[in-house]
Amino acid sequence: MSEVTTIGLDLAKHVFQVHGIDAQGATVLRKRLRRGQVLAFLSRIPRCLVGLEACATAHYWARELAALGHEVRLMPAQYVKAYIKRNKHDAADAEATQFAQFRGINSARDQLGWCRPIDREVMLSRARRCYCIAQS
Repeated sequence: MSEVTTIGLDLAKHVFQVHGIDAQGATVLRKRLRRGQVLAFLSRIPRCLVGLEACATAHYWARELAALGHEVRLMPAQYVKAYIKRNKHDAADAEATQFAQFRGINSARDQLGWCRPIDREVMLSRARRCYCIAQS
């Protein structure tokens, strides 16, 4: 099996789809993972480019994958459809994210700025509480 150089990851509520290709563009990895298995699985993969469809949780996953050493890029979901070769489903979405242009990752602070003011205050108070607990 060749070494994976690019991974397309389709995010979902419970089951994530992973599609990996090598430097020549041949498919070397197709896998379904439960949410709890994603980080453990991708920590065992050699560092590579990971493409994600931009969605509500994409920035969180991008930060987690970047912490593992992967280079992570995001793509707006409406552009993924143009790269789908067959019917639209999770596995096809994962494959399509590899062939598209990607955008950068937003920090947790930037992402928090998009929340409604009430949600932002709730999240900030929880973060302060966790920080105080960790400091004691």
